[in-house]
Amino acid sequence: MNDASIMELLRKRDESAIQELKLKYDGLCLYVAGNILSGREDAEECVNSAYYDLWKKIPPESPSDLKTYLCRIVKNKAIDRLKYNTAQKRGSGYTVSLDELEECIPDRGGDDVSAEKLAGIISSFLREQDEKHRKVFVRRYWYGDSLAQIAGYYGMNEKTVATYLFRTRTKLREYLKKEGYDYG
Repeated sequence: MNDASIMELLRKRDESAIQELKLKYDGLCLYVAGNILSGREDAEECVNSAYYDLWKKIPPESPSDLKTYLCRIVKNKAIDRLKYNTAQKRGSGYTVSLDELEECIPDRGGDDVSAEKLAGIISSFLREQDEKHRKVFVRRYWYGDSLAQIAGYYGMNEKTVATYLFRTRTKLREYLKKEGYDYG
């Protein structure tokens, strides 16, 4: 079933929309959550919670890209769960990748309007990058892939991946400064 049909089922409050979402996106959602969380149970719980949140949000919201919208909900749920699970300890590769981004995108303390504007600026920045740098960046910071996984996807060595990421973060920091996001 295509996304437009699923959206229509959600608008009509037809519970079969959840089953269709699961059929189409369960694997992707579990992948996103699983790259952030170490336990399958936690990942499944985040995915199910994301389906419930989606059910509550549509309507009134009407995202133009259901897949991205759902993945963002899953990712946020997984990050929240990770923070809960690791309140005083480290140990997740995803935490490391988030730490990498803090040098150019610090936590804004839940400022949703600013976060939405910042997301748009980052999207614009990524569209200006060459395809390989963009894909490496997205694999690391959206999907939470390890350096080894990314190296495997693109036939690179891990040091090259790390260099790509460093250079892209540096460019992003400069781009954000130009756009008025100078976090000093």
